[in-house]
Amino acid sequence: MSRILVVDDEPQILRALRINLRARGYDVQVAETGAAALRAAAAHPPDLVVLDLGLPDLDGVEVIRGLRGWTTVPIIVLSGRAGSEDKVAALDAGADDYVTKPFGVDELLARIRAVTRRLAAPAADGATAAPRVGRHTVDLVDRTVTRDDGAEVRLTPTQWAVLDRLLRHPGKLISQRQLLHEVWGPEYQNETNYLRQYMAQLRRKLEDDPARPRHLITEPGMGYRYRP
Repeated sequence: MSRILVVDDEPQILRALRINLRARGYDVQVAETGAAALRAAAAHPPDLVVLDLGLPDLDGVEVIRGLRGWTTVPIIVLSGRAGSEDKVAALDAGADDYVTKPFGVDELLARIRAVTRRLAAPAADGATAAPRVGRHTVDLVDRTVTRDDGAEVRLTPTQWAVLDRLLRHPGKLISQRQLLHEVWGPEYQNETNYLRQYMAQLRRKLEDDPARPRHLITEPGMGYRYRP
């Protein structure tokens, strides 16, 4: 059974999500503040976090950064902030998806299933190769990224999903539509802003010069390519 940590300061939302998630077989923890969420995650590590940004003590982006300091658990933001700046800030901090309030429970459940599928998906071709991206070695089987100095680079599940699909097809152009369909699902095929955000994150983590990438290449208007 997957454990989901729901973080929100609105009691009615906590109650509704607790009921709906438990009815579908999830083990549910709840927290009403950012500090309580960080304590709960440390004491009983969840398999997924649903997080409101507007918390009474900490901004939700700070909670994301706090979690990302030690875990790659999938994080779905649930927020009344609909502005693009808020979405960019949450995604840059390490969130995997963003749902705007008011929301439908069915939509949130679909997002949870999609993130869970990305996390659990086995290697498509059973490859055991460890491709290189700049000064980094990527183990696609064990899902580890190791810098030449031995330091490990943490990636979120969604960052892994994007990187995995590029590195398994070296030199091949992967279209925006294909990446969006395979990583987020068919309903996201026009959300090119998602890809821009995640490619920027991957370049900051893996490229020597993110502004002039040598390995994670954008083909304007078409898609992306991994160049060994």
